[in-house]
Amino acid sequence: MSTDTPPDWAPLEAELAKWQAEAQQLPLWWRDDDAIEPTAQLHQLSTLSQKLGLPVHLAVIPAAANPQLAAYVAQHPQLIPVVHGWAHQNQAASGQKKCEFPNQRPAQVALAEIQQGLARLQGLFDAPLLPMFVPPWNRIAPDLLPALADLGFAALSTFTPRQSPLAAPGLAQINTHLDPIDWKGSRSLVAPQRLIAQVCDQLRARRNGMADNREPYGILTHHLVHDAAIWEFTEALIARLMQGPGQVWKFDNKDDLR
Repeated sequence: MSTDTPPDWAPLEAELAKWQAEAQQLPLWWRDDDAIEPTAQLHQLSTLSQKLGLPVHLAVIPAAANPQLAAYVAQHPQLIPVVHGWAHQNQAASGQKKCEFPNQRPAQVALAEIQQGLARLQGLFDAPLLPMFVPPWNRIAPDLLPALADLGFAALSTFTPRQSPLAAPGLAQINTHLDPIDWKGSRSLVAPQRLIAQVCDQLRARRNGMADNREPYGILTHHLVHDAAIWEFTEALIARLMQGPGQVWKFDNKDDLR
């Protein structure tokens, strides 16, 4: 790690050993946000994904995505494109948390942009595109959710443990749970021991039946803003999870829409 004191992974390794002893499995997935074009950072992400054996669901901004990104994804099947809003522009009122699709926007305007985003990425990516909607800043007006399945989406992904397997009828809720970036502080890595403790708490709750272990456990990253510490921690964490009990999650209409 690029820190003075290497993280102590012993608490996580102890928790993972309990999963192994109880023969439990952890469905695992990886989401990375804000892709628009091939970059050195995207190549680093793709290479790491291949090394770890865990695909990356690449949240692509439809309004800004270029054909070169589609060509790159076509050559790197470990990258699975999903829909990241429309233009990733804040439409929230002054003083409100950032959101592209807040309550105050007319629903027909918001849904038209969402539909436009899906159509544009379907045109760019064709078959590799997973019809999952990832709202920028992980926020969306709840009143919009029932319409997403009718637009062609099969899943919604935000942040924090889900409250229900379905965000709306026909729309699976597949969230992310750990973000290693200290967005409000250094914008580098959150204190590693804090992250490790968070993962341990989340996995313990799942193992003990206090949290939904049918929901895939999601790692959330943002490749364009990673420094060495973030890259190294992410690799070390996913490598440990993939050694067991982590199992690669793949979207299944029959399973995830129940």
